[in-house]
Amino acid sequence: MDFITSAFGNIDFNVIFQLLCVALIMISGPVVIFLLALRGGDL
Repeated sequence: MDFITSAFGNIDFNVIFQLLCVALIMISGPVVIFLLALRGGDL
């Protein structure tokens, strides 16, 4: 773990993980709507 912290400096991976999760949730909404429109409205 010392190699990772020395290579990347003072990066908070917890913040990066939380932002990634929020981004995936925000992207998944329009993707579901687009797939519904593509399939004609039925799952």
